[in-house]
Amino acid sequence: MSFLHSKGFKYLKNLIIGVGAAVVLIGALFKIMHHPLGNVLLPIGMGTEAFIFFFLGVIGPEKDYYWEKLYPGLDKYNADVAPLAAGGGGGQALNAPAVEEKLGGMLSELQIMSKSMSSLKALQDADFTGTADQIKTMGNFYSKLNEAMASLADSAEDAKQYKEQMKSLNHNLGSLNSVYGNMLNAMNP
Repeated sequence: MSFLHSKGFKYLKNLIIGVGAAVVLIGALFKIMHHPLGNVLLPIGMGTEAFIFFFLGVIGPEKDYYWEKLYPGLDKYNADVAPLAAGGGGGQALNAPAVEEKLGGMLSELQIMSKSMSSLKALQDADFTGTADQIKTMGNFYSKLNEAMASLADSAEDAKQYKEQMKSLNHNLGSLNSVYGNMLNAMNP
């Protein structure tokens, strides 16, 4: 009997069932398609299936483990599954008031942490608001500085043109003075 429960026998049993079912299906297909092999394969496959059913009837079924005894309600659809009872090696049952007390302490700690986090967030917002204002002020300063530098560059260009004009005016005045000086000398004998 130990051979019937061995791994090799289970593999052989599944192989025989699978091959037999395949032969029946192929034989039925050939029979439907009116293929000449259908007349041969269908009886062979049906005989194989008859042998398999006989074979499965002779050997006993696999041992069935009744899990619903350990987990009541498992065999009922949508049933409430009752918790396992504490056994000899199991942990202690929970003491509801002690658990409630611990959870209450944890809740108060969480509330304190939440308040602390809110304070930190407000501080962070204030710091970032001040920083943003400073950055905006610096941006305005740099834009005004750039405008002043542009005006100064324009003024420097104007001063350069003024200098050139003055130089030209001095040269023209010098030329004009020499012409008038020559004219005066020519009029005075």
